[in-house]
Amino acid sequence: MTTPVLTIDERQTIESGPWFSRLSPALRSDILSRATVRRVPDGAMLSSRGQPASEWIGVAKGTVRVSSVSLSGKQITLTYVEPGTWFGDISLFDGLPRTHDAHAHGETTLLVVRKPDFMELLHQHVELYDALLRLNCRRLRLMFNVIEDLNTLPLAARLAKQLLLLARSYGIPQGHEIRIGLQLAQEDLAQLLGASRQRVNQELKAFEREGIVRIEPTRLVVLSKDKLMAMAEG
Repeated sequence: MTTPVLTIDERQTIESGPWFSRLSPALRSDILSRATVRRVPDGAMLSSRGQPASEWIGVAKGTVRVSSVSLSGKQITLTYVEPGTWFGDISLFDGLPRTHDAHAHGETTLLVVRKPDFMELLHQHVELYDALLRLNCRRLRLMFNVIEDLNTLPLAARLAKQLLLLARSYGIPQGHEIRIGLQLAQEDLAQLLGASRQRVNQELKAFEREGIVRIEPTRLVVLSKDKLMAMAEG
């Protein structure tokens, strides 16, 4: 059986990731030498809440949907881990179980580092401690921003900010338009915003009437980034 390897595009995605690209060449090389490539289909479960942590993962292609389950048993999408991003280190640090479920969203390629190799990397590269500390500080700041927005901004502004983030992470420029490449149902978008699908649909329809976005069956197209930024600023 042939061991899978990264394609040129997948390797470029990992190498150019905003966090990974700032590591020293020696550390980047050591991480890649210890990682194995795993290709998974859409919907594949990567880890579940309460499961012991055993892997540190980088997304080379596709997306990982991080979710939780409500008291009523409904799956709630919390975030999407975009290509070039690494995750799973928190539970490896504190030794506690995974806090959420993780599934592949679309066909996804992962770089997987086993826990023993992760711990060995930390032992050999003090730099990795500092880098992961900065990474988790950034995550914490983003979380505080989300909480602040949820409590201070109207839904229209929060929706605009979310669309700008999606356009930055998954945007495909097409002339003056930006097609958001992530396939996202309105229910998923509503869950990211902590709002009902009906309210998000109303706001999207208003954005469409104002020439800010175009709604397609499983995609959104940003028609005016300037108008979207103005809406995000209230």
